[in-house]
Amino acid sequence: MSTLDHITASVLKFLIVVAAYVLCHGITLFAVAPVQTLVLPHVTIFASLIYLPHGFRVLATWLIGWKAIIPLFAGSYLSNLVFARDEVRAVNDPAMLQSTTVGALSAYAAFGLVRIFGRNITANRGRIMDWKWLLIVGAVASVLNSVGQLVVFSGLILPDQVFVALVVFAVGDLFGLTATMLMLMVIFRWLRLFHKPG
Repeated sequence: MSTLDHITASVLKFLIVVAAYVLCHGITLFAVAPVQTLVLPHVTIFASLIYLPHGFRVLATWLIGWKAIIPLFAGSYLSNLVFARDEVRAVNDPAMLQSTTVGALSAYAAFGLVRIFGRNITANRGRIMDWKWLLIVGAVASVLNSVGQLVVFSGLILPDQVFVALVVFAVGDLFGLTATMLMLMVIFRWLRLFHKPG
């Protein structure tokens, strides 16, 4: 592979991760959030019960490892820039930048923790996806992300809502990962059927 091909492939991966993250954020905002507001109007505005970007963070990190961190940060930052209403100026706020950083690092840190305990499940070296272990890594990443987000937004969440916020962060991340994985399974199955020789 030539240097130009390598650079082109890297830029393409970067753009795909950024675009997919923004798409997941948009779906969460415009499809999940309105339903959640109807069902659970008192849940913190910082968390979603099905947070698709977390699922994408885990899958992107599974596929490309540490190289996912910067495009995930960029996707999160761009999502805040595009989708924030009155808080458009808040994307440069230290808390928003810290929140974006926590989210971008959470999946990579979770893969690292699981690797320390003897389980390397990244997509390299021809490994097939181990759904069970990917969900475990997603759960670890969810805990890391949830605790990190609570620390970042500690001044904005009322003390009596901290536990609810933590649970909603964790549940939203896990459901987001599950939903993202299910969507990928359906897409892969559809692609296999579509390209089936016949």
